[in-house]
Amino acid sequence: MSQPITIEDIYKLFEKTNEKFEQSRQEYDRRAAEAKAEADRRAAEYDRRAAEAKAEADRRLAELEKTVANTSRAVDSLTTRWGRFVEELVEPAVIGLFRSKGIDVKETYSRARVKRQGIAMEIDILAVDETEVVLVECKSRLSKDDVNEFLEKLSRFKEAFPHYKNYQAYGAVAGIEIDEGVDRYAYKQGLFVIKPSGETVEIINDSGFEPKLW
Repeated sequence: MSQPITIEDIYKLFEKTNEKFEQSRQEYDRRAAEAKAEADRRAAEYDRRAAEAKAEADRRLAELEKTVANTSRAVDSLTTRWGRFVEELVEPAVIGLFRSKGIDVKETYSRARVKRQGIAMEIDILAVDETEVVLVECKSRLSKDDVNEFLEKLSRFKEAFPHYKNYQAYGAVAGIEIDEGVDRYAYKQGLFVIKPSGETVEIINDSGFEPKLW
């Protein structure tokens, strides 16, 4: 026959249960603290690596921007030199070229510039006589965009250079290389097209060409 359970037995059972609960709570707190410390360590490590990665990315971006800037300057310089070379190739031939087309120009001016009333413009080569003026745009490589920009320049030419307002103005484009179809496009816009020919240049427009007047 089992012994009856006394209040003291219940109290001891309660104390033992409470002790186990306390031990469990302390173990939980310990593990929670360890987990938090590990999470904090990993977060700190992540922040450190993220900061290092950002610093490296910023460094590489700065190097890239420097390289791009240097390359851009080099390309601009090369483009300018090529453009000047085209001008120097075309300018001596301009008078003879346009006289052969019935435009009796007698003088040429390289890089004619003007800035007045909010208009700034530069013409690579101007060929003029008493009543006619030919504007020549020179490019190392002539694109459709170049032709369109030149057409816009022609439309504003007499506003920028009012002393030519009573002249018959013609346009011509010259290029060492010309993008496919651009020579025909310029032709259809009423422009003379100048290309290299041996050691000099020539106008490639045929006898049926009708130049546009501006």
